[in-house]
Amino acid sequence: MKLYFNDTEIPVIWEDNQTVQELMEEAGKGDIVVQMSMYSDNEQVGSLGKSYTKNDEQITTHSGDIVLYSGDKIVVFYGSNSWAYTRLGKMNIPEGDVTELLSNGDIILKIVIAK
Repeated sequence: MKLYFNDTEIPVIWEDNQTVQELMEEAGKGDIVVQMSMYSDNEQVGSLGKSYTKNDEQITTHSGDIVLYSGDKIVVFYGSNSWAYTRLGKMNIPEGDVTELLSNGDIILKIVIAK
């Protein structure tokens, strides 16, 4: 499964959990495209359009973390926050690159199955 921000492929280390499996199945039917919006000067958030299995735990996120919030929203962080989320993965790029990608306005996130 591949992740793109505004058509730039971002390497991700995906979690091995039910939610990620469900995202893979959904992306297998067609790309998941999410309009993300900046929020709280440390994250981008967008609606997935449907609910996924959540296994929330209280965590402190860090730059590059990708989580599920409220069962139907995907959140990517370029800062830290403490809340109950379901972990989805972590971007495998330097922290400075994460900040540059996510802190300069709204983005389009796309999840695709690698062909």
